[in-house]
Amino acid sequence: MALFLKGNNLVASMSRRGNCHANAVAESFFQLLKRERIKRKIYTTRQDARGDVFDYIEMFYNSKRRHGFNDQLSPVEFEKRYTMSCKVSGESGAIQ
Repeated sequence: MALFLKGNNLVASMSRRGNCHANAVAESFFQLLKRERIKRKIYTTRQDARGDVFDYIEMFYNSKRRHGFNDQLSPVEFEKRYTMSCKVSGESGAIQ
C-alpha cells in the first residue's frame, strides 16, 4: 500500500491511533450515499456519476432529507425554525 501511495503521489488519511470515531461522520454520510443513491446503479461516465452525486447532495441531502440530529427535520427546515426562534427571542443567531 505504501508503494502505491508513494508511486501515485498520495498521502494516506489517518486519524490518531485509538480514535475509532475520527471519521464517523464521513463514514456515515458515505454509507447513506451508497445505500440511498448509488447502490445498483451503473454510470456510463465519470461525469454522469459526479452529476448524480451532486444532485443527491445539493438537491436532496442538504435540502430535503431528514437528519436525526435535527429532530428529524431537513437542514433547510431546521434553519428556518432556528431563524424564526432567534427573531422571536430577539437574538441575532450569529455565533460569537
